Amino acid sequence: MAYLGRGISPRKLFWWFFFVTNIATVFAGEFFNEFFYYQYLVLVPIYLLGFYDLFQSEHTLKSNYPVVGRFRYVMEDLRPKIYQYFIESDEDGTPIPRTIRNVIYQRAKLALSTKPFGTQKNVYQTGYEWINHSMYPKEFSEVQKDLRVEVGSKHCTKPYSLSIFNISAMSFGSLSSRAVEALNRGAKLNNFAHNTGEGGISDYHQSGGGDLIWQIGTGYFGARNEDGHFSEENYKNKATLEQVKMIELKLSQGAKPGHGGILPAKKNTAEIAKIRGVKVGTEVDSPPSHKEFSNAKEMVEFIERLRKLSGGKPVGIKMCFGKRSEFVDMVKTFKELDNYPDYIAIDGAEGGTGAAPLEFSDSIGTPLVEGLTNSYNILKEYGLKDEIKIIAAGKLFTGFDIVKAIALGADACYGARSMMLAIGCIQALTCNSNKCPVGITTQNPDLVKGINVEQKAKRVANFHHATLEAVREIVAAAGYDCVTGLKRKDIFKRDSNHGVHSYEDIYPTYKVEV
Repeated sequence: MAYLGRGISPRKLFWWFFFVTNIATVFAGEFFNEFFYYQYLVLVPIYLLGFYDLFQSEHTLKSNYPVVGRFRYVMEDLRPKIYQYFIESDEDGTPIPRTIRNVIYQRAKLALSTKPFGTQKNVYQTGYEWINHSMYPKEFSEVQKDLRVEVGSKHCTKPYSLSIFNISAMSFGSLSSRAVEALNRGAKLNNFAHNTGEGGISDYHQSGGGDLIWQIGTGYFGARNEDGHFSEENYKNKATLEQVKMIELKLSQGAKPGHGGILPAKKNTAEIAKIRGVKVGTEVDSPPSHKEFSNAKEMVEFIERLRKLSGGKPVGIKMCFGKRSEFVDMVKTFKELDNYPDYIAIDGAEGGTGAAPLEFSDSIGTPLVEGLTNSYNILKEYGLKDEIKIIAAGKLFTGFDIVKAIALGADACYGARSMMLAIGCIQALTCNSNKCPVGITTQNPDLVKGINVEQKAKRVANFHHATLEAVREIVAAAGYDCVTGLKRKDIFKRDSNHGVHSYEDIYPTYKVEV
């Protein structure tokens, strides 16, 4: 593409285009019909665009190929959309394949939930997973109907009955007002919990009356002083709200462990800045670590402080599993002090986020399976698993995903992207641009107003209900009457040599390596 035609550079070709079309238009207009002058309605914008491209210095491609060079950027923008709708198969879409997206859409809309002609998966491919059924399955009616777990250690005076599937941490700011409101109303409709994310408790989190898990990150948004340090007074005002059922202290998240949260400046509106206690219109980067503690002992003291200020509500920590020796040291400290969080939320490295540095998203942190099995083993080894519940997060979309997580050691699960899909996310992959076409991850009021809160709330509730019904069906097929019967030996995985191993073989339950 260095030159077009007979040695004519694209820059010179544009000048030829400019002179020839001008002469031809004037000639045709003067000697044939004045109508030809209307061509300038098209030509003038092309001229202006070409002259701008010629004399700008930011993009070499535009400068060297005036006007036509812009098609590269158009195609770059269209490529993900073309690929998603016309090229990708039902199984190879990323990060969430079409088959999974369709399951969520169908359950949210109460549409047809069965599929014809068998699975599209290659059941002999490396990594294929399944659960074996029992020769003597239970009747569906025999399986525990209300799938919940009580969260609250002996240090907690107000334990909470938590659904085994809940809305994961997504802040108002990363999500729009109507998206947050729809999620909370959906949680109320089907009696499950809504994690606020680290951005604080907004009016939209409270509008639907759904149970809240208030997440507090390193920025202490909603519980901070003007200097950014933790404020007992501001914390207590919100932690004692009836709607707040649990407190979650965020240490890290799977999509960017070791890196603080990121709120792009475009999303930091006056309303969001007021809720968070920050300057409007600025990028808000949470610190990578907490100011209130720097080791396990100090963390336990801070957790107990949060618990007492809340009136005895469960307080947990959220983390992506990192260095094993540090996790072991933390659990040892819990044991020695005889004090600990009421739960630990383990977020896998495959977890999602609206904005994360590429290296952190792709190459840092432990995936959920390893993080979950390791944390369970270590808590079990030190005799604390019965006191400390585990919540799993990281690409959990279907009933089988939940069953697998519980079999590997979780007591309950979070879903973030699944809940976004339930309210209409189309995986446009524009979460960090403030241009979400369906109004979910944007603060653009023209895009947000397209969300019908009442309708989307029902879809969230529908998806939650249908997914838990699928869990009950799987549990019944496996021969159990409760999810607590599930164990690692029930889940199987195919290796690269076509061998089959249970997760008990891959990750023995009581083995602890420091």
